[in-house]
Amino acid sequence: MTEPRKTAFNSILKDFAENVGKFYKGADVLAGIRDEDVDVGTTPKTLVMRRDKVKLFRYEPTVKRTVETPVLIVYSLVGRYTIADLQPDRSLVRSLLAEGVNLWLIEWGKLGRAERWLTMDDYVDDYIHEAVHRICRETGHDKVTLLGICQGGVFTTCYAALHPEKVKNLVLTMTPIDFHADIDDPEPSHGLLNIWTRALAPEDIDRMVDALGVIPGELMSLIFSLMTPMQALTKYNVELFDIAGDKDRLMNFLRMEKWLADRQDHPSAAGRQWLKELYHENRLVEGRFELLGRIVDLRAIDVPVLNIFGLDDHIIPATCSKALGGQIGGTDYTEVPFQGVGHVGVLVSSKSQGKLAKSIVEWLQPRDG
Repeated sequence: MTEPRKTAFNSILKDFAENVGKFYKGADVLAGIRDEDVDVGTTPKTLVMRRDKVKLFRYEPTVKRTVETPVLIVYSLVGRYTIADLQPDRSLVRSLLAEGVNLWLIEWGKLGRAERWLTMDDYVDDYIHEAVHRICRETGHDKVTLLGICQGGVFTTCYAALHPEKVKNLVLTMTPIDFHADIDDPEPSHGLLNIWTRALAPEDIDRMVDALGVIPGELMSLIFSLMTPMQALTKYNVELFDIAGDKDRLMNFLRMEKWLADRQDHPSAAGRQWLKELYHENRLVEGRFELLGRIVDLRAIDVPVLNIFGLDDHIIPATCSKALGGQIGGTDYTEVPFQGVGHVGVLVSSKSQGKLAKSIVEWLQPRDG
């Protein structure tokens, strides 16, 4: 064997031995992890109100309050709120509490066919409205700050437009307002979800929700996976193999996978509104979206607004979120763009940890009086 071939062969053997070592080490680490160890949403909280499957929680304070006005987190129906409390070192909830925020949360519960008749009207004008009134009774405040995330941001935007007397401030993260703003976005990866959704024939949406009673969580998981196909193909072999021997990194991976797998069904009536009236017809930004017979007029929002979005968000393109600035009636409007992070990354990436909560709190404190 020539010297170059011998060198190459030895290099291959060395790599093989290292990979075998990684495999066995990873197998040992994985074998020692139980399902209950992969815990998400663990920040202590107290149940204050239950309405149907919907629960209102108050988080226990951890430091002296620096923001007295109650802040209510409203998450999407598409996933679970636990992405905002994924693990101690990647938790918007814990970071806000550490900054002294008076924090509350709506949990929608495990949704299924029993909730098929619930509309966005119900979520905005019933569940959120009752939660806001209960928070006000519990705290003595007459207004709350709403912190809407993704679809939850659309709910809170609608609530602020219809009930401005109950809203002190509005904070939005990764929230679509103009569902067609991505059409002119030059970045081809932005707005793939919008393109796919708009390509659905309205009658096909009706057939699906009429037949199933829900938009299945499994279907939504598949759609989101197909938007990043290479990552979906490699994360269970290449990525998992690389991190399996590092317990901390492996736990990060497993918690994210647990959140991804815990995707509930979406109520059909609300889903029909979401897909047809917003994604297809873009009624919200055009001033034609109705809840309980009332137009949601974005110009009625005259409270301070903080709008946070990811510049590399391929699910909710930044252009769709930024559109809010030219629509509201108030002048106290602030944008905080996050560079280099995607949709979920705004909440859990290492680049955003601490920065997101500090941005919110530093903006809220002068508006808390």
